[in-house]
Amino acid sequence: MNPIQAPTLEMNFLLQQVFEADHVWQTLPAIAELLDLDTAAAILEEGAKFCGEQIQPLNRAGDEQGVCFDGTQVKTPDGYPNVFRQYAEGGWVGLCGEPEYGGMGMPKMLGVLLDEMGYSASNAFTLYGALTAGAALCIHAHGTEELKALYLPKLYSGEWAGAMDMTEPQAGSDLRNIATRAVPQADGSYRINGSKMFITGGDHDLTSNVIHLVLAKIQGSDGISLFLVPKFKVNAAGDLGDANGVTVGAVEHKMGLKGSATCVMNYDDAQGYLIGRANRGLVCMFTMMNYERLSIGIQGLGSAQSAYQMAAEYAKERLQGLAAGGSTTGAQADPLIVHGDVRRMLLNIRALTEAGRALAVMTGMQLDRAKYAAVDADKQQATRFAALLTPVAKAFLSDRGFDACVMAQQVFGGHGYISETGVEQLVRDTRIAQIYEGTNGIQAIDFLGRKLAGDNLVTVTEFFAMLRQQQQSCAPAFAQELQQLQTLQQQFLDVIASINQQKHDKPALINAVAVDALDAFGYLLYGHFWLMMADRALKATTLPAAFVSGKQQLCRYYFAKLLPRVASHLAVVAAGDDSVMQPAADWF
Repeated sequence: MNPIQAPTLEMNFLLQQVFEADHVWQTLPAIAELLDLDTAAAILEEGAKFCGEQIQPLNRAGDEQGVCFDGTQVKTPDGYPNVFRQYAEGGWVGLCGEPEYGGMGMPKMLGVLLDEMGYSASNAFTLYGALTAGAALCIHAHGTEELKALYLPKLYSGEWAGAMDMTEPQAGSDLRNIATRAVPQADGSYRINGSKMFITGGDHDLTSNVIHLVLAKIQGSDGISLFLVPKFKVNAAGDLGDANGVTVGAVEHKMGLKGSATCVMNYDDAQGYLIGRANRGLVCMFTMMNYERLSIGIQGLGSAQSAYQMAAEYAKERLQGLAAGGSTTGAQADPLIVHGDVRRMLLNIRALTEAGRALAVMTGMQLDRAKYAAVDADKQQATRFAALLTPVAKAFLSDRGFDACVMAQQVFGGHGYISETGVEQLVRDTRIAQIYEGTNGIQAIDFLGRKLAGDNLVTVTEFFAMLRQQQQSCAPAFAQELQQLQTLQQQFLDVIASINQQKHDKPALINAVAVDALDAFGYLLYGHFWLMMADRALKATTLPAAFVSGKQQLCRYYFAKLLPRVASHLAVVAAGDDSVMQPAADWF
């Protein structure tokens, strides 16, 4: 198979024509000083080159070799340490980090595109940098000035790595039952004792230190607090000292992501430092979690992009069967691409992936506005919109990303089930994205219960009004699609309003219908993106003709074949929870 090519033309099109990033960045003074569209395009090109030439060659070999643990040291696959060093030296770990501590200060709406490139090249490798960037984000938002000055420069430079330590055997998604304890010390630090499991990047040989963000309960309190716990102690000058009582109990054997070290971590009187206020650890952690959830959604998006390129190439080369009505060339067999069902799968993958990229950029844009906007009202609106979009970005991108990998595998037929083609690795690697960082069912419950019904539909109504305003500029050629989309938008609001009215009388309702509500919203939002992409491509003057016609064709396909799924999901939501909750538990 040919190397995966990052879709830089698509990415620049989104930034320049669809989201008008130059205008957005000019309203954010901290970004305007650092970035313009030409610089963004250059960063994308350099990122695509590095991911294609350095990271992707590690992917299959890293999967076959996996990480190993000899009882004391976790070792990543051959090539990982050298490439991670180059990755760090190139500034990619600190791309969106704070400039005052050595980061590059780039906006998240650009960062999400680099994240996609990394995940397309290698899911397992890219996770190490993603967790490090997330840990740095949390420390910057909630840590003391001393902690930020001591730890952020080394995290942004990639000299040290970060990890997020939440899960325990008895406390997965329900963190109230964590048992890890923190005992205050006279010097202001804490002694941490306990164990965590499923810790991505918990230990490895890529960096000289791993900085753990650990959830624990302070002795005598039931509240959850967050602590910075380094693997090796760090003195005031930033030099490494003795081991800190942070050890690996085991490395998990997994379905996929075999180049990513997923560890059981033990803390034996480890020295830790409080991040944020005592008993407010979840608030601090969720600063990191929201960015990580977007990142994990992009894991699904990046996998889908790779899966599409692999399947499309195979479909054009593999000779199998004759076209309906007979071959037009007189050949004994035609390439798979002539068959309608193969085209259906490829079109589904491409339509969902290109719209998914737009969702990632929009979510990144709202995070940028929430962080950098000069006007408080803009910040507040962006914060609400980012909160609305985050569970959708995590769940819908990873669900559709996994679907895309399975469809691509189906295009390969039997060859998709063997390791030589590489597509089966994508299926295995991407499956976890629907589970970790909060399962997609939990994302859906958060979306419907908190983000929609939580404020009685105020935010989602305002969000749809923003979309309608953007849709007003669409060319008359898209009048039919616009009417179809806006009718479904109103149907969505009507159905969710009915759920909102019933939520107090039927406490299980939101839980039972949340996934379909999120999926309805996702397909609806993708319809908006396809309308915008087709319209902006038509109006552009510098895009290749094939690119423009491709957008028109995919837009028509999406509205004909995929947007109708909204009505199906809304029908399930409207049916309520009776058929779900009536069977007795022992019937199962």
